[in-house]
Amino acid sequence: QLQLVESGGGLVQPGGSLRLSCAASGFTLDDYAIGWFRQAPGKEREGVSCITRNGGRTYYADSVKGRFTISRDNAKNTVYLQMNSLKPEDTAVYYCNSQSGQWDWGQGTQVTVSS
Repeated sequence: QLQLVESGGGLVQPGGSLRLSCAASGFTLDDYAIGWFRQAPGKEREGVSCITRNGGRTYYADSVKGRFTISRDNAKNTVYLQMNSLKPEDTAVYYCNSQSGQWDWGQGTQVTVSS
């Protein structure tokens, strides 16, 4: 059964760091470009970052460039998002999916940055 599970969120003060994980079960991620998305209350879901199949190219939204780093470990069937210098506007539920968002959305992981 295909499943993506996001983890690693929590409550952090501005300037702090978190590392999110996206772990796949029931299939392997190595054939897919994988993205991180987020949705804040009252806002549309937006793309945050994306990584190609072999990790050779990455994409970042302008709002997170220089602060977030996406990576993947295909042997562990996991994609990561390292988030540094967090800001209150980063507060959202974070999700992973294919870069096109083709799969069902999971529960996500809540990131809250206090002001």
